[in-house]
Amino acid sequence: MRVAWSASCLTVIAACVASFSAHAQTAKASLKDASGKEVGQVELVQATNGVLLKLSLKGAPPGNRAFHIHAVGKCEPPFTSAGPHFNPAGHKHGLEAKEGSHAGDMPNLHIPASGELVIEIANPMITLVKGQPNSVFDADGSAIIIHAGADDYKTDPTGNAGDRIACGVIVE
Repeated sequence: MRVAWSASCLTVIAACVASFSAHAQTAKASLKDASGKEVGQVELVQATNGVLLKLSLKGAPPGNRAFHIHAVGKCEPPFTSAGPHFNPAGHKHGLEAKEGSHAGDMPNLHIPASGELVIEIANPMITLVKGQPNSVFDADGSAIIIHAGADDYKTDPTGNAGDRIACGVIVE
């Protein structure tokens, strides 16, 4: 009886671990400036209600900078190749938009004079699960962009955030 119970427990534990592994999906993006110099890394972790982005910058230009997910997984300087903000629901831009914001809209980064910043940001409007309408892994992929200026959180479609100064394609 004890052997049967132990085998049952192991089966349940194995099923739980397999289930967790299936849901603990991760991705990453290496952020580079226009000269090709790496200025940061982003680890993306699928959570129950969206994605947790773990951002680590080193050597990034200091200041208040817009931080967005863009609709195309391509980072050719000046990074316009990354397309507009990721917006599968067709909303207006800005965290202050009454109708809801783009899925790629996120809070501004406040990068100190050292150019180093470590921060975690939750984005409940995206997923890493392929085949979902809000997946960053759609047909043309997605990229993470840091802009030259701060996002004003309301001006459609870009938030007056200025040029794109760093870009990283989101990969598994």
